[in-house]
Amino acid sequence: MKDKKINVCILGATGSVGQKFIELLSDHPWFKIHEVAASDRSAGKKYKDAVNWIMQSELKKEYGDLIVKKCEANMESKIIFSGLDASVAGEIESDFAQNGYFVISNARNHRFVENVPLMIPEVNPDHLKLLNDQDYTGGIVTNPNCSTIGLVLALKPIADAFGIEAVNVVTMQAVSGGGYPGVPSMDIIDNVIPFIGGEESKMETEPLKILGELNGRKINYADIKISAQCNRVAVIDGHLECVQIKLKKKTTVDEIKKVWNEFKSVPQEMKLPSAPEYPVKYFDEDKYPQPKLHRNQGLGMTASVGRLREDALFDFKFVVLSHNTIRGAAGGTILVAEMMKSYGYFDKVLG
Repeated sequence: MKDKKINVCILGATGSVGQKFIELLSDHPWFKIHEVAASDRSAGKKYKDAVNWIMQSELKKEYGDLIVKKCEANMESKIIFSGLDASVAGEIESDFAQNGYFVISNARNHRFVENVPLMIPEVNPDHLKLLNDQDYTGGIVTNPNCSTIGLVLALKPIADAFGIEAVNVVTMQAVSGGGYPGVPSMDIIDNVIPFIGGEESKMETEPLKILGELNGRKINYADIKISAQCNRVAVIDGHLECVQIKLKKKTTVDEIKKVWNEFKSVPQEMKLPSAPEYPVKYFDEDKYPQPKLHRNQGLGMTASVGRLREDALFDFKFVVLSHNTIRGAAGGTILVAEMMKSYGYFDKVLG
């Protein structure tokens, strides 16, 4: 007899991240979309009438016919995926957690609360233990910024094997990362926009918490200097990042490739539904990785790496590509929830 699927609710369901949650959860083996919620202007409408569906897949009738609810903590589902905008997410997510719901959030509001995990499941699974020190009857776990995730997946195996002193990263980020509607088309055609509000500070701080060590009720942040410059480019999906690293131990190009290719972690050991076989995949071809060709590696959950070589200013340099709306948003958040279920964190609210 198969286990019964867990009912979930999606907050901010009409936005671009909310739609990606709908798409990725529509045939999920563990979770069932039971409720959707959005702004007051959408509440009371059928989801299909409230949403401007921009996903490539067809919206299934069973979800299109769901009535959109207000983002209030009176849902039947105890597991909440939040795709809310940061302008409203903080208070709403806290209210849900205080009322016995587990919120797995893609918003930035709670990322730096001391006892809230900032999770990349392959990188810091032990940080989930912070949930035990939250004062909520439920809990909050956060997913990092989309550009942070690809960077940290590439850095983690290197940090473990050789230590990292400093990182310089320049991003070329897809327009889908700006949400929908996002960057006006006439602004991005024939253009690169060398500014994304708040992005550089996120990339310079979030990896330090994620790569930090759990020490009782808090995280000791990693001692790494990070400098980031972020650019919006005319690519639909897939953030490409040019990275330079200074290491604590001497190593070689071949040794770094080896730790990337051998890197696996808890999600792979647990065989979680959304876990890619290879969290990091290295390409030897000079012109790889490319967003158009490689963003869907591992069903959009693999970080593709290439062009590793020695660097005259730092020690090494490389490029990394990750799918910003799958691994970097909804898919990464779902993987966090899968790991929480496997560790039994949902047991106390599901009965």
